[in-house]
Amino acid sequence: MKLGLRLAAGEEDAVTECFREHAALVRAYLRHFVPPQDVEDVSQVVFAEVWRCRGRYDPARSLEGWLQGIARNRAIDYLRARPPAAVPLDAAPEPSEDLDLPARLDQRDAVRRALAGLPAAQRQAIELAYYGQLTQREIASRLDVPLGTIKARTARALHRLAALLDRAAA
Repeated sequence: MKLGLRLAAGEEDAVTECFREHAALVRAYLRHFVPPQDVEDVSQVVFAEVWRCRGRYDPARSLEGWLQGIARNRAIDYLRARPPAAVPLDAAPEPSEDLDLPARLDQRDAVRRALAGLPAAQRQAIELAYYGQLTQREIASRLDVPLGTIKARTARALHRLAALLDRAAA
């Protein structure tokens, strides 16, 4: 019997199997929201809720999506319960005098133009790695392509970006 069906039916070992199969996915998802030292704790809360709410799972829907929805909600609860980080004003560093906002904005625009000049597959690999903060293994899994392909796309994209940025600077 499929894991989702067993989970919805309330089988006791289904949550254990669900944890074994999907704990890495849940932890990877939580890393985007929760500080690294708390990911494991929030993950445990997620799977406790999976056990409590297993009767609400609809086996016709994605088990991974359902787990990520629970993980997102528990991450939000965790973040809301934390006191806001406060730094005493006298401990805050003085702003650096050499911050040149217009130059940084020009640089950002140059990177965006260079990214737009990449082939779509290379641009997607770079955007998922740097803006999506995914590992190459996670990118390969998400795009359903071999890990070596993602490594090659990323390497080619970085070389091409460097060349495009050098040309733009000249």
